[in-house]
Amino acid sequence: MNNEKQFFSQYAARAAVLSLIEEVELTPKPGLVDSANTGSHSDLTIHLMRKSAESLKDTFTEMASVSYGISPSQTLREEIAEIGRKGEKIMYEVTGGINTHKGAIWALGLLVSAAAMGKGSYTIGKIVTKAGETARFPDRYCPIVKTNGGRVAIKYGVNGAKGEAQQDFPHIMRFSLPMLKRVRSQGRSEGDAQLHALLALIAHLDDTCILHRGGAEALSFAKNQAASLLNSGNFSELENLNDEFTRRNISPGGSADLLAATLFLDKIQANKAVNEFRKEYEYIH
Repeated sequence: MNNEKQFFSQYAARAAVLSLIEEVELTPKPGLVDSANTGSHSDLTIHLMRKSAESLKDTFTEMASVSYGISPSQTLREEIAEIGRKGEKIMYEVTGGINTHKGAIWALGLLVSAAAMGKGSYTIGKIVTKAGETARFPDRYCPIVKTNGGRVAIKYGVNGAKGEAQQDFPHIMRFSLPMLKRVRSQGRSEGDAQLHALLALIAHLDDTCILHRGGAEALSFAKNQAASLLNSGNFSELENLNDEFTRRNISPGGSADLLAATLFLDKIQANKAVNEFRKEYEYIH
């Protein structure tokens, strides 16, 4: 592996892992594991979520490495899928069989791969476009296993994680990323910006994790509550909302995965800006 390829692959993997850790540490979140409690998850802890995220570093590094400087193709789609399945096995070994980040491996894996295609030079728009193009190729070697997300997507006629990626991550581009940047521009804290981004996702996403646990009624409740909080700006109600989500067994896990993906894209964009400044500086001097 040449130096630039190795450096970017490791950087992208670190950014992906850090984004997963930032997501879980964001507090307070409704129905999700955070530094205060475990939300609707009796089988998870923040320590386990951190360990799971850190275990995926080599998976993301390998995905970036095989994608570096090349274009989307069925061969690449199948190659990163196989790497992802190996990453899932590592995750399950670390967590004792608990699914902590399966959805995140899918979303972040595609985005890490797409960012590596451009060697770190792609805009966010180009990254999600390339990720979507990759996701639309079939994986001929994918084991035929019914998943909760897949069953729910069919039952309720929603996109799920697969459709979100295949459509170029519309909820990130329309809702979470603009919200993240808008709240930052208002001089608010990074935590506030990330919470706003998460609530924007919960308010708009047909989250299959919520549908799996509570059906259409739970999804409608979660969307309405998130939208109401965003409109009122009364974030002191988040702890009460967490209690209500926990009571109703609601966990917006799909929204959490997309928040981590949003944070990853934001980090990659920042890296692109640093690289452009460095090139300009080297040219001038």
